[in-house]
Amino acid sequence: MSFVRRSSRMNDSQRGAWNRHAADYIVDVPAGELSTSLAEGAAVDWAEEFGREAELIVEIGSGAGDSLVPMAAGRPDANVVAFEVFEPAVASTLGRLGRDGVTNVRLVVADGAQALGQLFDDATVGELWTFFADPWHKARHHKRRLVSRSFGDVVAAKLRPAGLWRLATDWEDYALWMREQLDDHPALENVHGGWSPRLAERPVTKYEARGIAQGRQVFDLTYRRRP
Repeated sequence: MSFVRRSSRMNDSQRGAWNRHAADYIVDVPAGELSTSLAEGAAVDWAEEFGREAELIVEIGSGAGDSLVPMAAGRPDANVVAFEVFEPAVASTLGRLGRDGVTNVRLVVADGAQALGQLFDDATVGELWTFFADPWHKARHHKRRLVSRSFGDVVAAKLRPAGLWRLATDWEDYALWMREQLDDHPALENVHGGWSPRLAERPVTKYEARGIAQGRQVFDLTYRRRP
């Protein structure tokens, strides 16, 4: 797994948001042996969940929705599916979605790396967003990093031809790792041949601003599924 499950204790505001909005936004998927894993054979009909056919955008690790909500609001014609395992963060996202009246998002409390491979048909995802994934600094933990050659295989299978994988990190060693894993992937093309310009629609979150204040540089990358 590419994450550590943390406490699920919510504050009163988060609990209230969960109670008000969970039924509208959260997709319940049968769990496997671990609470954030998926049961074998679990499946979702995304067109049915959204009530329409539309381009699919997936975010893995949506946190409290700081990027997800405004970016989804700016893509009203897309169906946006977000995965996050930290329930208080999901609750905060629910509150943001409800306050802003954003209706084109569905949330799944599950391991997004596993879910991407299991819950989406091949060549159906228009974009994948993975912003500021856990860098897992220690060398012995690098195997936990979300971005890897093998995960690139999964992403390439699920993206439609010319579909995009957008990434960002504020840790240089992880940024270089990403390029080592993906730049020569046979099914993925580094769109800019190196670092990408910042995606204009991606807002500066509190997390990102804190990293910048501490002197860290933000690295953006964009990969395209080859035809």
